[in-house]
Amino acid sequence: MKILFLSDDFPPQSFGGAGFSTFYLARGIQKAGHQVFVVTTVRHKKEEGGINYQGLKIFRIYSNYHPRWRAYLSLYNPWTLTRVRELIKETKPDIVHAHNIHYYLSYHSLKIAKELSRAVFWTARDTMSFTYGKLATKKYLTQFNPRVSWWDNLKQAQKRYNPLRNFLIKKYLNYADIKFAVSYALKEALEENGIRNVEVNYSGINVDDWQITPAKIEEFKKIHNLQEKKIIFCGGRMNKLKGLKQLEKAVIKVKEKIAEAFLLIAGKEGIGWLEGEELKTAYWSADVVVVPSLYLDPFPRVNLEAMACKKPVIGTCFGGTPEIVRDNVTGYIVNPLNIELMADKIIDLLKNPQKAKQFGEAGYNLVKTKFSIEKQVDKILEQYYKFL
Repeated sequence: MKILFLSDDFPPQSFGGAGFSTFYLARGIQKAGHQVFVVTTVRHKKEEGGINYQGLKIFRIYSNYHPRWRAYLSLYNPWTLTRVRELIKETKPDIVHAHNIHYYLSYHSLKIAKELSRAVFWTARDTMSFTYGKLATKKYLTQFNPRVSWWDNLKQAQKRYNPLRNFLIKKYLNYADIKFAVSYALKEALEENGIRNVEVNYSGINVDDWQITPAKIEEFKKIHNLQEKKIIFCGGRMNKLKGLKQLEKAVIKVKEKIAEAFLLIAGKEGIGWLEGEELKTAYWSADVVVVPSLYLDPFPRVNLEAMACKKPVIGTCFGGTPEIVRDNVTGYIVNPLNIELMADKIIDLLKNPQKAKQFGEAGYNLVKTKFSIEKQVDKILEQYYKFL
């Protein structure tokens, strides 16, 4: 079977959670014996063209424009669609599986895919099919109500608002034979906003990929002067909706009780953006991992990675985190707006290393069984086969 993946961002150019999750799925399907191609985009003309990356054939299309046009070009981007059509004709896939296409490849690619393949799949990895950014309305943060009004979108988009955008996205999504969301939280949000018939398929991880030697942990701690510290780790892109400010306030309270507590941030601030072996080592060096998102974070990959490294997770109550982090079993679920509670849970795990270890082991066993990449691949392939 031949499968073509569509994704605006994809390694090695992108190292965001959505791009990585798409990459692991593509690689998993290829390892299952199928031929996989990827069409993605790049921001620099010199990066355009075909490459092979970890056994995957990747076609990169140059696309770059001012964000003010995103509400229009995300629907129909003429600078990418001609090439998308050519590549689908060239690769002749049985299945086209679209992921994040709401920036550069555009939703019209679903219509082209429907014309030129047996079936079209679409996986939602964020809320951008009905919002203009992250879903963090007051209604959601206080009532867990994900319904978004035109007024909410207008306030978010301001002068970039396109009154027809969401209506047309729904029309384009009708070309998808199967629609997936990466969590039940996202599925509910999609359906509350008029995108129906969505199935859930969680992102997966291979825990064997996340094992390292004790020597690397010691070396990492020595390089960053962390040998005597109690490390609170927070990974991912850092912005206010990721909850960094709330976490920093919580850590101040933690340090009043535990002087050796240290907040390690791996993002665009802190110790910089980490990837590969260095990222794995940062997780293994931590005593606790915190995921304090202040929006509907659909299924933060940080949770999977932390649990694959046997670390307890203090996770946000917003989005899909409560679907993987089991409260008082693999970590704690908190409202990151409650600084006192978040601080108390961090203190509890730092003061009780045996409990932290127990939570970490439980998390490891959970991701190994329920959230393995093999489980995700099997579910996807089961759906693919229905259209052959």
